[in-house]
Amino acid sequence: MASALSDRLSRIVKEMRGQARITESNVSDMLREVRMALLEADVALPVVRDFIARVKDKALGADVVGSLTPGQALVGIVNRELAATMGAGVADLNLAAQPPAVILMAGLQGAGKTTTTAKLARHLIEKRKKKVLTVSGDVYRPAAIEQLKTVTAQAGAEWFPSTPEQKPADIARAALDHARRHHFDVLLVDTAGRLAIDEALMREIRELHAVLNPVETLFVVDAMQGQDAINTAKAFKEALPLTGIVLTKLDGDARGGAALSVRSITGAPIKFAGVSEKIDGLEVFDAERHAQRVLGMGDIVALVEQVTAGVDMASAQKLAAKVKSGEGFDLNDFLDQLRQMKQMGGLSNLLDKLPAQMAAKAGEADLSRAEKDIRRKEGIICSMTLAERRKPEIIKATRKRRIAAGAGVHVQEVNRLLKEFEQMQGMMKKMKGGGLMKMMKRMGGMKGMPKLPGMG
Repeated sequence: MASALSDRLSRIVKEMRGQARITESNVSDMLREVRMALLEADVALPVVRDFIARVKDKALGADVVGSLTPGQALVGIVNRELAATMGAGVADLNLAAQPPAVILMAGLQGAGKTTTTAKLARHLIEKRKKKVLTVSGDVYRPAAIEQLKTVTAQAGAEWFPSTPEQKPADIARAALDHARRHHFDVLLVDTAGRLAIDEALMREIRELHAVLNPVETLFVVDAMQGQDAINTAKAFKEALPLTGIVLTKLDGDARGGAALSVRSITGAPIKFAGVSEKIDGLEVFDAERHAQRVLGMGDIVALVEQVTAGVDMASAQKLAAKVKSGEGFDLNDFLDQLRQMKQMGGLSNLLDKLPAQMAAKAGEADLSRAEKDIRRKEGIICSMTLAERRKPEIIKATRKRRIAAGAGVHVQEVNRLLKEFEQMQGMMKKMKGGGLMKMMKRMGGMKGMPKLPGMG
């Protein structure tokens, strides 16, 4: 949905240049493009009709504010209505209950309930500082119980054992009792899924809801489901008092219609979005920011958050001290910088959050090749001894051959990395003390510029 809608709106904005007002004619042209993009994204027809009617009502006759063109003004209206359709703002989890606060995870098989349960556990531990217990009520798939055990360990939460021979309601009672006795803040209950809606599934989950009386009942839905998501949402809404939605696989090749359809059909707010397969790949859903991403405006706030979360501040301060002194920058520091880039989620993950035009320019580079290059450099440095990393000048021909063999690369690759390191080391020395300012003056960058405090 993101690229299709962004492309269509960009085209309309260009076509409407020079027009002074928003008119019925240019609104109709734009809304035709918006309608087509939403239908192609598998948004439910009733949702599309309601959305288009709201945009038209707000747009007709509206004066263009300041320097905005009619096209830009209409994009602004579409942006606001997209955010409103997905539930403006952020809807947080309600954990205001006598511990343990029970969260029931519902949805079809394959939607990603089990991994989402672990991701949510990680989120609650990291962001909310909660003590979390998970349990699986999926007695039909023994593998699901083992899977939850594995991903719960990765999340740093505790897992309550269950077996296929038990009844889901009995498992729920036992887990709840254990959570109370051991003072857990939150109990996350992963439920059974089916490949399609059936009465047995709905009866079972209604019984679990009655036993647990959860503070949150989250409907987990695959963002790639399209029209099927609507029927699933209706069935779960009729069976359960849903309090929130988790959209999974939002990072995949999704047409994205589920985000708009499911919110409208259930009336429940979208609380989280799965944005990667990693255990920390769960974001609190912000409708306004997601609307901006859909329209190709990017999500700079999420980009800053991702970069900040991936940076090791202690390592960054250590590097800053070395730059200031102009001494000691070695291959271990170079390795740290490569690993920091990996911790930020990879280049393609960062690219997804850039505005469409910037992403398109950046995308012209071969990102997969760039990421492979980072891994290759990491492998080369890891094949060196500690002495070689501290004093790269001792790496001569024999050592280079050994390092290349250990990393599985050609000697030329080792030479290229050492040359790159030397260039960076040289740059660090130039930055020593006031060296950066001197370098800028030599380049002519300081001519005519007023002196700032502390610049000498």
